[in-house]
Amino acid sequence: MKKILAVLTIASGLFLTGCSQTNEAASVGGFKITQTELQGSIDAVMAERTKVDVTQMKLESGDALNRGQLRFKILMHTFDEIAKELKIDVTASQLEAKKAAITESVGGKTELPKNLVNAAIAQQDFDTYVRAIVISEAITSALGASGVAEEEIATKLGQLLSAKAKQLGVKINPRYGVWDDVAGDVVAANVTGDAVKPSAK
Repeated sequence: MKKILAVLTIASGLFLTGCSQTNEAASVGGFKITQTELQGSIDAVMAERTKVDVTQMKLESGDALNRGQLRFKILMHTFDEIAKELKIDVTASQLEAKKAAITESVGGKTELPKNLVNAAIAQQDFDTYVRAIVISEAITSALGASGVAEEEIATKLGQLLSAKAKQLGVKINPRYGVWDDVAGDVVAANVTGDAVKPSAK
């Protein structure tokens, strides 16, 4: 699962600025990510951890988990917007086939929950993740067909994501941190506030 997740970690140039709406965790153009929605994914991740053996896993918690879940949602929506622009249609059969392939690659349905926990992906967000995988593979194929060298495709895909995010105007609520262009991630800010925290289970 981590190898699959790595495909989606190359978007190192997303541009995020301040976001002032009280229940708004972030926005991507006109698309809003509410704190309620974000909290739902955080709570789901935390709940799913109680169902598997996590003793050998290095898992994010607290503010780091909040930032990771917010970055995930921003990235997933950016992939959707690229798909619209490039007219990439993702069918139900494609999604089911990819879900089956991912499930098989991690050892079957009994092993999938553990792998999702290890990748910090809530089961309720798995379909969204799979959709982004299908879109990224379509873009990768198109880049290869256009003559982009295989070793340059990941960089080109990252540049495409960055450009789309900047075009849309991505904003983040500063209570979750700040955007680090070098690290390509939401990082902790030296601010105070009642940021979303995982609920006790």
